[in-house]
Amino acid sequence: MNQVIVIGGGAAGMMAAITAARNGAQVAILEKNNRIGKKILATGNGRCNYTNRFASVEDYNHPDFVGIGLALFGADESINFFQELGIEPKEEEEGKCYPMSEQASSIVDVFLYELDRLSIPVHTEVQVLTIQKKSNRFLVKTNKGEFTSDQLILATGGKALPASGSDGSGYAYAMSLGHSIRNVYPSINKLKLNSPHLKHLSGVKIKSSAILYVNEEPIQIEEDDILFTAVGISGPTILQLSREATLAYEAGKHVEIGIKLLPTMLIKEVVSRLKNFEDKTIEQALIGLVNKRFIGPLVKDAGLPSIHTLVSSLSKREKEDLINLLFDWRFEVSGYLGFEEAQATIGGVSIPEINPLTMESNLVPGLYFAGEVMDVDGRCGGYNLQWAWTSGYLAGLSSAIAEKNV
Repeated sequence: MNQVIVIGGGAAGMMAAITAARNGAQVAILEKNNRIGKKILATGNGRCNYTNRFASVEDYNHPDFVGIGLALFGADESINFFQELGIEPKEEEEGKCYPMSEQASSIVDVFLYELDRLSIPVHTEVQVLTIQKKSNRFLVKTNKGEFTSDQLILATGGKALPASGSDGSGYAYAMSLGHSIRNVYPSINKLKLNSPHLKHLSGVKIKSSAILYVNEEPIQIEEDDILFTAVGISGPTILQLSREATLAYEAGKHVEIGIKLLPTMLIKEVVSRLKNFEDKTIEQALIGLVNKRFIGPLVKDAGLPSIHTLVSSLSKREKEDLINLLFDWRFEVSGYLGFEEAQATIGGVSIPEINPLTMESNLVPGLYFAGEVMDVDGRCGGYNLQWAWTSGYLAGLSSAIAEKNV
């Protein structure tokens, strides 16, 4: 029987522990928080979007690496796993799956039931100090004594939402064992904008599409809710764009978000509207077409005199400038919010140093990785939790059936 220590009692850690125990290992979880599964409770606005029915390799930054794992334990296997524990899936738009109860706590509860059924000890408020490998066994020194094992699984998470315990400590553990860390940044996060209109627009929400421009080139387009904030922009559309926006900004490139206030198919209708409403002011002509709070900023960015200017007094060029903004209103990205509000982490333990079939280290036999501690991140919509289940399953299974090093 392999002795397995799992450091981290989050999504990936609990999956790894349960899988290892089901396959004959003697398992223990070391968790720094006073309870396990804390970050899960915050996912999906408390509802827990625990997987995506359509998850595929193209939804991740390292498709070749995640492909093997998703083929062995993908969305269907995750849904079945949780159904066996009592979670009935509620599938919503774009394949997003939630518990039928619409409570993230349901996911944590069924994990706790299964951990108890399998008699897996969970040691909470344990701060790992050092990890060493001696005589083919791992020695983990903590604030609550020493733990030893044949196999060790690092499932410490990334740095996103540090209030949940994801403070990046796993990177130091990995480096102490010889691994390298790819640059770490927040992902699925809000963006800051350089605009004088943010105070006026704060709180305005629309459902539309946004285009990410990097050095004037369109890179990515997404469509969903967009929310203006006091410092920038948010909403599901922006969260999907945030990864590439963050990396481009960090690389010193010129980054812009183009907002389509109106669908392209309405261009002719807008041209006709301005022609028919020439006796009205710009404000009157746009009322009922776009949110009223957009009108003042649009007029200013188009370089027009005032919202009270008559449409009939606008030149052809001025009308074109106004129309162009309605269909592609550019905002310069001036930064991004940090890990405190991010949902995922870019970067982590370098992928070439990990076996994609087993999640075992290519440098240290018996060391495994699971979840966000690795340089793997996915789109918003259940994909990152799916990777937690996939990698946790592979690490748990592989550590349980591994031959002991003697």
